[in-house]
Amino acid sequence: MNEPDRDAGRRWLRLGALSAFLAVALGAFGAHALKARLTPEMLAIFETGVRYQMYHALALLAVGILASRPGSFAGRSGLGFALGTLVFSGSLYALALTGQRWFGAITPIGGLLFLAAWLNLILVFGRRTPE
Repeated sequence: MNEPDRDAGRRWLRLGALSAFLAVALGAFGAHALKARLTPEMLAIFETGVRYQMYHALALLAVGILASRPGSFAGRSGLGFALGTLVFSGSLYALALTGQRWFGAITPIGGLLFLAAWLNLILVFGRRTPE
């Protein structure tokens, strides 16, 4: 295993751990500080952002493990998961906190980034590994 592969894996692992940490912190913030301030609808939107952030934080951890393998293209999925989290969850957080409905129009772009990242993993898993 060469050094750049290990470094790439570690970067995705760190980003996944950071994203999971933030998902837990935001979930607690939503459950305690926002419960009395947001409507049930807006709180549910915020919670959806937290849930998808956590799902994809775990996916980033998996990418970190996969990216450390020689010849892996899993890092492409990491980029999709990271950007998807920013766009998908970020737009839901902004919508819930501001009530500005136009943020909801951005959310599907994040969903497409998630789908592209998952599709890339399907392709990564379908590749033959060098012997």
